[in-house]
Amino acid sequence: MTTAADAPALSERVGHFYQADHTYPVDRTKVVEYARAVQDYNPVHWEDDAAAAMGYGGLVAPLAFTSIPAMAANRKLLREVVVGYSTYVQTEEVFEQHRPVVVGEVLQTEVELTSVRRVAGRDMITITNTFVDEDGETVHTMHTTVVGVTAEEVDPRINDAVAKVIMHDVDVLSLEESAANYVKTVRPEGQQRISTVGQTRNVGSLNFDDLNVGDQLPVHNTKVSRGDLVNYAGIAGDVNPIHWDESIAKLAGLPDVIAHGMLTLGLGAGYVSAWTGDPGAVSRYAVRLSAPLIVPADGGGAIEFSGRIKSLDPETRSGVIIVGAKSGEKKVFGMATMNVRFA
Repeated sequence: MTTAADAPALSERVGHFYQADHTYPVDRTKVVEYARAVQDYNPVHWEDDAAAAMGYGGLVAPLAFTSIPAMAANRKLLREVVVGYSTYVQTEEVFEQHRPVVVGEVLQTEVELTSVRRVAGRDMITITNTFVDEDGETVHTMHTTVVGVTAEEVDPRINDAVAKVIMHDVDVLSLEESAANYVKTVRPEGQQRISTVGQTRNVGSLNFDDLNVGDQLPVHNTKVSRGDLVNYAGIAGDVNPIHWDESIAKLAGLPDVIAHGMLTLGLGAGYVSAWTGDPGAVSRYAVRLSAPLIVPADGGGAIEFSGRIKSLDPETRSGVIIVGAKSGEKKVFGMATMNVRFA
């Protein structure tokens, strides 16, 4: 197995780029399943009439929906380019929504290693996913930062334990010996075309004139069970057993099974969407994860969402919302903000 010390300096691989082998069709069943998994019951994700009434051409995918094609597309990068780690811990996420994704379109997923930096002896690795529609316009951009965890940092028994419980055709611990055969590929020259629809469409969110800096969003409490984690794993394609097997979570150094970071982010996005009324009004969602949501078998995990308006811009009729998330007395979101356009 390659270790982080053996592997070529990752900084030399920054800029590595490729397109996913297959496009991703956004179908109705997947959108509804994902909305249910992240407990987002805004009617535009479920009902054609509600989506049409808000000016959409089909059911709207929840904000973090693009994490599904990203998960599949990033596997090649994490096996062949970012080598030397046993697993990864998500620490930061930024979604840029240039326009909402709707049922019926087909997305091309692009993958790029955009940053590697060392902080307190740990490697912080940022992967950027760009989602391009059939007209060649970028509709979503997603920046995921993870911490690389080496084999020396986890219990050596974890490999055998995972092999006994993981799905038959999935190997979450496989690493490619790519040091000798690595060839860097970079983004082709040419300017990206960013969709401007998100800046021009008439949003169905709250009226800007009714809002004030400092306004508090209503607090919302959410429960997450082990069943929710298993359901999300199947829908999103993240089958890492630390999200459903207590013994393996503890071998990985965790106190118990933890919720997927993307699930927690999706719950937070739905919380703000319910308040604004229009998920397509969000242009940016940035979260720094402070602690994972622990989900014990007995009773599950609880998370409390809160928010307040940090700033308002009368020229663009937009604002920045600070989103809080905590479980008990522990902060789940260290810092989270959402940029929203208002009517």
